[in-house]
Amino acid sequence: MRHDEFIGQVQARARLAGPGQAERASRATLETLGERISEGLADKLAAQLPHEIGENLRRTDMGTGEHFGRHEFVHRVAERAGVDDAQAAYLARVVFEVTGEATEGRIMDKVRGCLSQELRGLVTAGSQGGE
Repeated sequence: MRHDEFIGQVQARARLAGPGQAERASRATLETLGERISEGLADKLAAQLPHEIGENLRRTDMGTGEHFGRHEFVHRVAERAGVDDAQAAYLARVVFEVTGEATEGRIMDKVRGCLSQELRGLVTAGSQGGE
């Protein structure tokens, strides 16, 4: 999947006004994920995404494997994206859905496997899922 296609999918599924909002949502979600998972896993995931998208996993202290739950994850996405927590949760679900479609193999299974149960639910809910 190319960068423009990834951003277009996020924009369409999240019903955002423009690609800039989709870029912010993608960046906020993947930067936060980059803080939560190991460096090796973040690198493997980044390698399967369009370069500009994958780099979001590397913008922060990548691979710290910092342990935090769903509430903190959503709060960090909200702060980065400039939205409230409810919107951030939805945007993260959309970004995870598109990320899963853009990657090959079992990389998203590995990502889900390293997360707490409550955070795993955010990753698997998808754009149509309930919160």
